Amino acid sequence: MLRPHVIHALLTRYVLLYIKSPMRAFELFFWPLVQLLVWGFVTMFLQKAGGGGEFPQFITFLIGGIILWDALFRAQQGVSISFLEDVWTRNLLNIFAAPVRMTDYIAATFAVGLLRVGITAIVLAVVAAAAYSFNLFQFQWGLIAYYANLMLFGWVLGIVSIALILRWGHGAESLAWALPFMVQPFACVFYPMEILPGWMRGIASIFPPAHVFEGMRDAILHGGFDIRRFAIALALNAVYLSLAGWAFASVLRTAREKGLLVKTSSS
Repeated sequence: MLRPHVIHALLTRYVLLYIKSPMRAFELFFWPLVQLLVWGFVTMFLQKAGGGGEFPQFITFLIGGIILWDALFRAQQGVSISFLEDVWTRNLLNIFAAPVRMTDYIAATFAVGLLRVGITAIVLAVVAAAAYSFNLFQFQWGLIAYYANLMLFGWVLGIVSIALILRWGHGAESLAWALPFMVQPFACVFYPMEILPGWMRGIASIFPPAHVFEGMRDAILHGGFDIRRFAIALALNAVYLSLAGWAFASVLRTAREKGLLVKTSSS
């Protein structure tokens, strides 16, 4: 059973970190904006070089992919970076010494990811509309489904990230940033699944983001919402979230038995 007052207290702490540290807030906006502007202007250049034609559709594919990919990345970062903040400030032991259940802690990091996604989504939607006339809300209710599935998978990657850091220590901290990009080639963010080699296509089909981005491109081309792809992505996310939770619980139990928790928190 989740305890809302504990989750609220943890969430308040993480929010205050951003409010009291302008550099943290700057990082929240800087990288998504740079990526959107660079890729957007590259595609505009390719459109002019290619003489127009059907190329405007590819611009919407890329811009839509960039904005939706940021939802996955920010959700993952909300979990992994919140955990690393506690490691870097040597606050992790204090949290575990307090009456905080691990489910409350993970739920609070999920909430941080949700806030990060919401803030950057608004900024990117405004910039995309102003700079490229891209309307993020053209997907209507499907947009909620896309965001929900991508955030769920981002949370899965976040749980895996902190499990790896708990198990392998500070040497695994880089995975907090690298893990999403290990998955990206199979997520089909910027290209359809059909262009992948056969073996990569098989792997991509078991990743929820691939179905989300395929659904996004279908919606841009033909309109509507592909409920089948949504259901597949949601079912896969349920499986991965269960596996990630089980793996994290196992790693946490091992970390407590072997003293890895103290080592991670104090070194």
